[in-house]
Amino acid sequence: MGRVRRALTGPSAIAVLVVAVAGVGFGLYWFQPWKLWQDETVQEALPGAVSTPAPPASAPAPAPSDEPSGQSAPATGPHTWASGELISHEHATSGTVKLVRLADGSHVVRLENLDTSNGPDLRVWLTDAPVRRGRAGWHVFDDGKHVSLGRLKGNKGSQNYALPADVDPSDYRSVSIWCDRFDVSFGAAELTRA
Repeated sequence: MGRVRRALTGPSAIAVLVVAVAGVGFGLYWFQPWKLWQDETVQEALPGAVSTPAPPASAPAPAPSDEPSGQSAPATGPHTWASGELISHEHATSGTVKLVRLADGSHVVRLENLDTSNGPDLRVWLTDAPVRRGRAGWHVFDDGKHVSLGRLKGNKGSQNYALPADVDPSDYRSVSIWCDRFDVSFGAAELTRA
């Protein structure tokens, strides 16, 4: 009995216990399994798409325009340059992706009605890779040219991700919800020019 008690409280037993606790802690940090049950919804409006309310009935009439009769100033609102539907890869994923040119000439990737799983270290990537269905499409997005547009703001909702000024959107053909920790796509969309 004394020998068993010494074995359970000896230095080697304590070392094994410390290694086991450290292994469990590392596994929890690395996989973050609780995120599978936590949803984060983010609803952002498209930049520059704010509608102008109609003037009240008592407002004065607008001043005459210097524009010649029959001509108006060009529309300066956002324009969808390309779009696509998200397909599922490692996790069930749905929604629409739009590459939008804003009035100031900048571009954003817009995720609309996104619905995917939460996970550790999810990013939004603009890539030059083709979108493939099934397991064949899980790992292709880091093989070629890609730009990380930042961390996924929420696994549900509609969100905007600005393209850096030096990125030419015509060099890219797809968007992936990319898990940087495990180098795998949760879902992706092939972009088709509008």
